[in-house]
Amino acid sequence: MKKTLILLLAAIPAGIAVGALDALFGRVLLYIGAVRDAHVVWLVPFLGVAGAAMAWAYKHYGAGCEGGMGMVFAAGHGERKEIPLRLVPFVMCATWLTHLFGGSAGREGVAVQLGAAVSHRAGRRLGFEDAPRLMLVTGMAAGFAGLFRTPFAATAFALEVLTAGRFEYRALLPAMAASLCANTTSGLLGLEKFTFAVAEFPGWDAALLIKLAALGLAFGLAGAAFTYLLKKCKKEAQARLKEPVLRIFVMGVGLSVLLLALWKGRCCGLGTNLINAALGGGTVYAWDWALKLVLTALTLSAGYQGGEVTPLFSIGASLGAALAGVLGLPLGFTAALGCAAVFGSATNTLIAPALIAAEVFGWACAPYALAACAIAYAVNGGRSIYAGQRRA
Repeated sequence: MKKTLILLLAAIPAGIAVGALDALFGRVLLYIGAVRDAHVVWLVPFLGVAGAAMAWAYKHYGAGCEGGMGMVFAAGHGERKEIPLRLVPFVMCATWLTHLFGGSAGREGVAVQLGAAVSHRAGRRLGFEDAPRLMLVTGMAAGFAGLFRTPFAATAFALEVLTAGRFEYRALLPAMAASLCANTTSGLLGLEKFTFAVAEFPGWDAALLIKLAALGLAFGLAGAAFTYLLKKCKKEAQARLKEPVLRIFVMGVGLSVLLLALWKGRCCGLGTNLINAALGGGTVYAWDWALKLVLTALTLSAGYQGGEVTPLFSIGASLGAALAGVLGLPLGFTAALGCAAVFGSATNTLIAPALIAAEVFGWACAPYALAACAIAYAVNGGRSIYAGQRRA
């Protein structure tokens, strides 16, 4: 009880600090995305140059920060003693550059990393053995919650992502406290939460169960395909272009050509344009999900910063929209399930994606999402976008 109380007391200021950082990062990122969308033709051609500058800065001034999420997982498993705080400005600035010049990447990786870096450092000062690990989990939850404004899903994600199939229950109370504090802080500082109320839900019957199983299978395979392609692209890129600066420049130039050729930047950035189109009945092509999947894998394997989660939402929503007519299900409903289930499959998590669906699309969506996420989780074969994730 004494340790839990100490962790709770430490979690509150950590959550506030991480929420403030999330608000700064998130609001600047949204502004940058708007600037890019207004000047796509002028900015995207310089993606390779921006990437080379980013890699050069990491090489000369950010030594030890290149690991990103790998460092977070290593620290969580006790394989690394500290996460350098200089990681925070490096990953934030690198992600801003990635998005300004059109890279197809996410943002949650930054939030989780900065939350983990701040809280892990605080945990090392608490004076008992498990404190750094438990505070790292707490910081991961706060980072996710502050950026996405989904504290329950963020808590579940942090508890289950380090080791698939095992919850870190000892961190439950401090993680929840930090998540709520980060969520409140980022909200007060003007970071808005994305929500979409699914208006139409199908009735439960045998036919719906079959359709949910089919959706779960498709979403699970999409998540597994993204995980496989990301790992394969990283391996091939590092083998063929060993120098990081040259690698990101060459791949960045190629990505610029692709991103401009494919509807002048439709697949740039987070992919929220595709999410909004899928949920709101806008134009979604049958191949949007596949293009976003490939371009995100290429962007991240080149060395650009950001994350995978929001592009995974985009992939899932686009795939769900494409399957809605085939299965005779409401468009917003299938897109919402796709957001949750593809994310769950690629991260090898189950409870967090179901809670994402509940917090973003309404709690009435949770039972349907849990069914689809369970199938997606089962068919992904234990794959994860996080190389450091262990299995229980």
